[in-house]
Amino acid sequence: MSMQMNRNTVVFPPRGATDNDAAVANAVSILRRDIARRFLPGDAPAGNIVLAVAPMAEPEAWAMEIAGGTLTLRAGDALGFVYGLLYISETFLKIRPFWFWMDQRIEPWPGVELPEGVYTSRPFPVRYRGWFLNDEVLLDAWRPNGDPELGWRMALEALLRCGGNLVIPGTDQNSHIHRPLAAGMGLWITHHHAEPLGAEMFLRAYPDQDPDYSVHPELFHALWGRAAEEQKDQKVVWCLGFRGQADMPFWAHDTQGRFDTDEKRGALISRVIALQQEIVRKHVAHPVFCTNLYGEVMELYGKGCLTLDPDIILIYADNGYGAMVSRRQGNHDPRIPALPAEPAAHGGIYYHASFYDLQAAGHITHLPNRVDYVNGQLDQVLEKNLREFWIVNCSNVRPHVYLLDAIRKKWAGRDISDGQHSAEFAADYYGGAPQAARAWRDYPAAMLPFGPEQDQHAGEQFYTEIPRLIAHARIRGDDTAHGLFWLAGERPLVEQTAYFSGLCRDNLPRIQAYVSGLERDAAALSGETRQLFDATVLLHGRLQLLGTRGGIDLGRGFRALEAKDYLSAFLAFGDGARCFLDADRLLRAGEYGVWDGFYANDCLADYKHTAYLFQKLMGLARELGDDPSHHRWYRLAVFPPGEREIRTILVHHNHMTDWALYQAFQKCEWDIGAKRY
Repeated sequence: MSMQMNRNTVVFPPRGATDNDAAVANAVSILRRDIARRFLPGDAPAGNIVLAVAPMAEPEAWAMEIAGGTLTLRAGDALGFVYGLLYISETFLKIRPFWFWMDQRIEPWPGVELPEGVYTSRPFPVRYRGWFLNDEVLLDAWRPNGDPELGWRMALEALLRCGGNLVIPGTDQNSHIHRPLAAGMGLWITHHHAEPLGAEMFLRAYPDQDPDYSVHPELFHALWGRAAEEQKDQKVVWCLGFRGQADMPFWAHDTQGRFDTDEKRGALISRVIALQQEIVRKHVAHPVFCTNLYGEVMELYGKGCLTLDPDIILIYADNGYGAMVSRRQGNHDPRIPALPAEPAAHGGIYYHASFYDLQAAGHITHLPNRVDYVNGQLDQVLEKNLREFWIVNCSNVRPHVYLLDAIRKKWAGRDISDGQHSAEFAADYYGGAPQAARAWRDYPAAMLPFGPEQDQHAGEQFYTEIPRLIAHARIRGDDTAHGLFWLAGERPLVEQTAYFSGLCRDNLPRIQAYVSGLERDAAALSGETRQLFDATVLLHGRLQLLGTRGGIDLGRGFRALEAKDYLSAFLAFGDGARCFLDADRLLRAGEYGVWDGFYANDCLADYKHTAYLFQKLMGLARELGDDPSHHRWYRLAVFPPGEREIRTILVHHNHMTDWALYQAFQKCEWDIGAKRY
C-alpha cells in the first residue's frame, strides 16, 4: 500500500536515544519545514513518518520501508537518521542540496504519493568528507533576514544534504564560535592546519609572550590541553601539527638559528605531534588523528625528516588550483607531485573549490577548472587509496556551488564530467535551461591562461591583486616588483606590467565573446531563472571581463607614463579605476532578497580597493603632468577651446579631485586619445 504525503504528514522522532539526539531533532525540524513549504494546506488524509532506532551494519547507514500507508525510517546513529530524513526531502519533495544557495523555487503541491517499497543507503567511498569554511569574510558580515547565524546554518545544512559529515566551521575564532552549531547538527569537527587541535592561537592567549616553543613549551601545552578538554564530548578528527602564528613555518622567525636544518625542523614537529597525541588521549578514548602534509611539511616528509604514528591520517593537498601538485610559495612553483608514490594505508586530501593566494586564484568567482579535469585529479586520489578524509575549501559557498556540487557527487562514488554535470546542474537550479548548462561548461575555456598547465587559468585575484602590487611598486619608485617574478620574471617593473597587460589583451577577445554570449543567453531567460543566471555565472563572467579591461588600462597608463604623456596616463588609469568600480557595483547589484549585503564585506578580492590604487596612479600622473596649482588640466577639461587661454579669472570653480577631473574629461569635447580596447 502506497503512502500519501502532504501537509498533514507527521514526523515522529525515534523512541530511545541516539549518539546525538540534537542532530536528529534538527533533521526532523528540517523535514517538517520542507513539508510545510512544499505542500498546500488541506484536510486530505496522510501517512506518517516514524523513526526507529535499529542496529545497522555500518555507521551512518539507514533503511526505509513504505508499507501500510506509513514510512518507517530505521538507523543506528544520528547521522543515519539525518541522511535518511534528508533523502526523503530530496527524493520525494525534490528539495535540492543547494536549494538555499541557488534560490530554488519550491512550488506548493497538494500532496505526493510514495510507492510502497524498501529503500536503503549506500556507503560512501570516502570515510570523512566535508568542507572548510575558510576566508569566510562574506559569511562573517552577512545578516540574511537580520540573522547572523542563518548563513552558517544554511551552509552546514547544505553540507549534510551533500552527504558531508566533517567540517572546519570557520577560520581562527569563527571555528570556535561555530563548533557547537556544527556538532549539534551531527557533524564531525576538524581543524585548520595552522591551529593544531583547534587550540586558541598563542599570541591571542599570551599577547606579551614570544610564540617560541623552545622558550615557552608549557604555555603551548596548556593551550592544547584546554582545546582537548573543550572538545572531548564532540566527534573530532584531531588535527596535529605545528606551524608559526601567521600560517607560515615556525622557523621563519627563528632569529637564533636553532632550526636551521630540515632535520632539526622535522625533529621538533615530530616531537610536538607525539605530545599532542598524548594530550588528547588523556581526555578521549580511541581518538582519530590527522596531520596535513601541506607546504613546507610536505617537503620535510618527502625528505624523511618526520617520524609519525602510522595510524595518523596523512592529508595531502592540492596546489589551491585543483591540481594534486605542491602549491606555489611566493615565486617558487616546482609543481612536485603531491600524492604518495604508493597507495596509502591512512590517507586523505585537502582540496580547493576556492583559494586565496594574492596571486591568481578564485575566491569570489568560480575556480576556472573543467569538471573533467577535477574528475581526473580525484581519480588519482582514489587510486592512491586516499579515501579516509576529504576536506574541501568551500569559502563562502555561493560563488563555488557548481564545483562543490560536482565534488559531492565524486565523494558519493560517481564519476563526474563537464557534459553530464552541467546538464544536471542546470536541471536542478535553472529549470533545465540549456543556456545555463552551456555557460558553466564553457566558463573555464574563456578564462585567461597564465601558464601552460590545465589548472593555470586566472581567477579574479589575477586582476585585483597584481595591479595593486604594480601600483604600490610604481608609487614607491621601485625598479621591479619581486612579488611578480612568478608570473613576469625578474624584469624591470615596466616590462612586468607590459607582460601582465599583454596577457589581458591577448585574452580579451575570448572573454569578451564568452560574456557577449552569456548576455544573449540571459535575454532569452525570464523571471527567477534570469535573476539567478545574472547573479551567478553571468556575474562571474562580467567580473572577469572588467578585470581584463582594467589590466589593459594599466598597461596603457604605464606606456603613457614612460612616454611622459601624463594626461593620457591619467585618463588610462581613470579608465582602469572605472572598471573596478563597475565590478564592485555589479557585486552589489547581485544582492537581492536574502542576499542583501552578501558582498558588503568583499575585503579579499576587494574591487573597490583596486580602484583606489588606480586612483593613486591617477594622482601620480597628475602631479607629474599638471601645473603646481592644478589649473592647466582643469581648464582643458572644463572650458571650450576658445576660452582655455583667457585667464582674467584663473579658476572659476572649486579645485577638482582627481576623480572629478577624470569625469569632466569624459564629458568635454577635448580629444582624450585612442580607443580603450
